[in-house]
Amino acid sequence: MNLTRREALASVNAVGGEHAAKAALAALGLGPSTHLQHLKLDHLQQAGQGARVLILGAGIAGLVAAFELKRAGFEVRILEARQRVGGRNWTLRNGDRVDYLDGRSQTAQFAPGLYFNAGPARLPGQHRTILDYCSELGVPLEVLVNTSHSAQLRPELDHPAFSVRRALNDTRGHLAGLLASAIKRDALDEELSAEERVRLLNFLQGYGDLSEELVYEGSLRAGHGVAAPAPGSLPGFTAPLALDRLLHPELWGALLHTEYPEFSATMLQPVGGMDRIATAFEQRLRDQLQFGAVVRQVRQSTEGVTVTYTDSASGEAHQEQADYLISTIPLPLLARLDTDFSEPFKAALHSTRNGAATKVAWQAPRFWEQDYRIYGGLSWVEHPARILWYPSNELNSPEGLLVAGYVTGDGADTFGRRPLSEQYATSAEAVELLHPGHAASLQHPLAVSWEQVPFSEGPWLLREQFPAHAHALLEQPQGRVYLATDGHGQSGVGIWQESAANSARRVVGQLAEHVIRQRQTALAS
Repeated sequence: MNLTRREALASVNAVGGEHAAKAALAALGLGPSTHLQHLKLDHLQQAGQGARVLILGAGIAGLVAAFELKRAGFEVRILEARQRVGGRNWTLRNGDRVDYLDGRSQTAQFAPGLYFNAGPARLPGQHRTILDYCSELGVPLEVLVNTSHSAQLRPELDHPAFSVRRALNDTRGHLAGLLASAIKRDALDEELSAEERVRLLNFLQGYGDLSEELVYEGSLRAGHGVAAPAPGSLPGFTAPLALDRLLHPELWGALLHTEYPEFSATMLQPVGGMDRIATAFEQRLRDQLQFGAVVRQVRQSTEGVTVTYTDSASGEAHQEQADYLISTIPLPLLARLDTDFSEPFKAALHSTRNGAATKVAWQAPRFWEQDYRIYGGLSWVEHPARILWYPSNELNSPEGLLVAGYVTGDGADTFGRRPLSEQYATSAEAVELLHPGHAASLQHPLAVSWEQVPFSEGPWLLREQFPAHAHALLEQPQGRVYLATDGHGQSGVGIWQESAANSARRVVGQLAEHVIRQRQTALAS
């Protein structure tokens, strides 16, 4: 039999001892080893009983923490340095400004209705936590097309681009033909029985679309041998791509990325922009939000936590006090604040590093749909801009928002420091390499280099460079201070909004557990 929330809390208040506290916490789903990703935290209602919590940052982690704490009976206050919620969940529309730490500035000039998800732009279907919040908060979703067989690939600039469809099917045909040839030469007799040999040859013929002689000569799947094209149809091809072109070392990293669960169908996006998620949280937390609050100092005592911040508009210093603090500030930035954390905790913070990433977006006529039949998905080119990312929304409308450059990994920090005019030119060059003649139609570029964005200074934490001992230390509270960021998410999820949301829920569980135990101890004494 499961205890109700009321019965569990009653057992804490009525019975002394650690055993009773553990039993009640277990009934609430708050044991120390509990994985909180899919728990319904609504059965923590009134666990806080008015305890005051300050939250630093109104990104996804801060918003989720505030939302759950508020309905668990805590008094919540969010200090956000920006004049908006969302953090790296940032959607730019006409008139929005992008101001950099180095003084560079841009203003979006997109047509009405167009938007640019400068940060996260897709939701994998298995990210249940963030999708459940979309459902609860009434955020409408639409399908995002993450891969298109009509998208273009150009791993070698001295050869023309070819489609994903040709790459996949020609490679499959070539390899099926090679394996069939080896079987026919009896090269695999020791590994195969006679029945397996026949069955495998039949499979390879269908799998690779081989001829009766079990040779790959091309396939309708790849666009070979297509009848005379009708007006507006895609061209056919007379011969398969050569196998040596298909074995380019950079090609299959691009083609196989959608085989990883978090990049495969079904992917989703909020209708109207990714910031619809943050806005939905904001509507429920308006009274708890303080914008323009640039945190300078954190101090704590046995009685509570004091945060000193500067108002970005007036420059005046203010203080906020609370019983507990949850910081969602990116860890490398938190390391630079004036805090009284322990030296090992500070050292762990200083060991963290942010990555670098730039997205470049253009308004353009939808030539990718009209001339290439590309409806969403990504094209890849061996070029500094690397990726073209086509919109999945408003298909067949006159104009679209094309992300023509998504630069991450090696060289991303260098790209982000380049003059904006060079970034735009590099991006347009990538478009021309994949879609000759269309770079001239690009309009109103906008680039976002996340390492230059104030209060973020990077798109994500370089978790692979995060020392294990430091990660373990930062997972635990520092006195009355708790940390919740996307860098704290469980391994295997990656640095996504899902990771930030799950980190916040874990911290809510930790804090609720602590408050319940403190209350039980006080009643027992």
